[in-house]
Amino acid sequence: MTAARRVFVLNGPNLGRLGSREPDVYGATSYAGLVEECGRLGKELGFDVDVRETNDEGELIRWLHEAADESIPVVLNPGAFTHYSYGMRDAAAQRTAPLIEVHISNPYTREEFRHTSVVAAVASGTVAGFGIGSYRLALRALAEELGG
Repeated sequence: MTAARRVFVLNGPNLGRLGSREPDVYGATSYAGLVEECGRLGKELGFDVDVRETNDEGELIRWLHEAADESIPVVLNPGAFTHYSYGMRDAAAQRTAPLIEVHISNPYTREEFRHTSVVAAVASGTVAGFGIGSYRLALRALAEELGG
């Protein structure tokens, strides 16, 4: 039996408040529900999914360094860091495995400041606007990228 491939699902600020934070924008699924869903689908796809959330930019950068150092594929929802964190963008650019940017809402249908992603240019791809389904689509895209 082959060992499951380790995958990070990294979440930036405020994503730990899913389910209570603006449910009309982010849906009713809680953060615990997101973790459960990513783990379930990950297992189905042959992944060992490690879901993490932080409100700390430095911590997110350290996780991206860890992923680069260990060639761990990443699903990344940078939250608000998407629009201005050049440090996070530079950490993402060091990737040594696929990195898929993910957003629950569609940033282009929201406030103008959300229309810019500093991470998009260094990501393998971006999935946005499908609610929690964006994570499912991103995990499936990772499976395709990795030949699974």
